[in-house]
Amino acid sequence: MHAIRLHAFGPAENLMFEKAEDPEPGPGQVRIAVAAAGVHLLDAALREGGQGPAPAPTPLPTIPGREVAGVVESLGAGVSDDWLGKRVVAHLGFVPGGYAELAVTDADRLHEIPGSLDFAEAVALIGTGRTTMGILQFAEPGPGDVVVVPAAAGGIGTLLVQYAKKAGATVIGLAGGPEKTARVRANGADLAVDYTEPSWPEQVAAYRGRVTAVYDGVGGEAARESVALLTPGGRHLVFGWSAEGINDGAAYLVEGVSEQVLGPEMMRRAGGPNPVRTLELRALAEAAAGRLTPAVQRFPLADAAGAHRALENRGTIGKVVLEP
Repeated sequence: MHAIRLHAFGPAENLMFEKAEDPEPGPGQVRIAVAAAGVHLLDAALREGGQGPAPAPTPLPTIPGREVAGVVESLGAGVSDDWLGKRVVAHLGFVPGGYAELAVTDADRLHEIPGSLDFAEAVALIGTGRTTMGILQFAEPGPGDVVVVPAAAGGIGTLLVQYAKKAGATVIGLAGGPEKTARVRANGADLAVDYTEPSWPEQVAAYRGRVTAVYDGVGGEAARESVALLTPGGRHLVFGWSAEGINDGAAYLVEGVSEQVLGPEMMRRAGGPNPVRTLELRALAEAAAGRLTPAVQRFPLADAAGAHRALENRGTIGKVVLEP
């Protein structure tokens, strides 16, 4: 098979497209012919040598990637024959191997893809979608709410805009530049604002006055100015801080307003014997019912370096996906 391999930590150019040995499924595992592999900002941090929430540093060489969709083409011992030939999606956890033509994972991580979704959309839902479902547990939008979504053209932002709008909230999406704001508007936002314009907080205030919730995965100045627009009792839900560096989010948390929603509390609220799987199932169900439609930007597998550069430079719209 062909795969993207990382032999040394560093810039995106270190992601090499090359031949690799086909992985073999062990007991309880399946091998997937990969049709789409998700790219996450955390992948870029791991590529540079960061550890993030991973339990241990990544040993090299490695094939990055933790989200895949495709067709089950081989079974390990003990796996039901029913999986063979099925269209599936899986989050690999902290086991890498997704940026490849073939990937192996445990059968209990698989979800069959609903017929209405393509592989790239399914990949977006298994990672980005499950996080969106987790965030919404902390502040369910509804009629009367006015919500601000920074990075509204991103993968999570796209889904938050759709969900909040369908729930009856007034939705204000922030994005950088006219192309992205046009996409946010087309996605259903009541107001799409270019946060690179200095007057954007005034535009929001003039449109609907104070807001009730900020769903924030960005941090930085856009987050601080969004928080200033909150009505008394409003919520600032923090699930990322891409504008401030992936490991530095404390600087813009505001006591009494902000709440970090990633981590153990998200899993506790999801409930069930496998909270991660609970959130994944919710995301897939919302999409199958037509309430969520993920935005996807596709790159060839061979151009994983280009995908990483675009993601790090905020040159993407929606979930970034590699296709062999």
